[in-house]
Amino acid sequence: QVQLVESGGGSVRAGAFLDPSCEASGRPASAGSWAWFRRAQGKGREFVAAIRWSGSNTYYTDSVKGRFTISRDNAKNTVYLQMNSLKPEDTAVYYCAAKAGLNLSFLQGYDHWGQGTQVTVSS
Repeated sequence: QVQLVESGGGSVRAGAFLDPSCEASGRPASAGSWAWFRRAQGKGREFVAAIRWSGSNTYYTDSVKGRFTISRDNAKNTVYLQMNSLKPEDTAVYYCAAKAGLNLSFLQGYDHWGQGTQVTVSS
């Protein structure tokens, strides 16, 4: 079993930087893929980025490519999402998720979720 706790959200102006993190406990190495999703108010859940627990493979949704970077520190059991050049449309609750599968472009199958951290970007 894997437990996930996000932190590091906040309220910033457009163009600013945030780097929320996701700390895992339990058996994080049992999860092959880790991801960030987001849900804006009144909208459905949207995939943001994913990374494998081992190796360097990453995968991003088009709207964040070049602005967001997903990374991990296995020694700290932590996954990060560095968000640069934030835009008002990035405003959402950001969730960390994990699954056993290794296919990063397959967006289903995530069965471990954190409670979410709010990111608000004002213009």
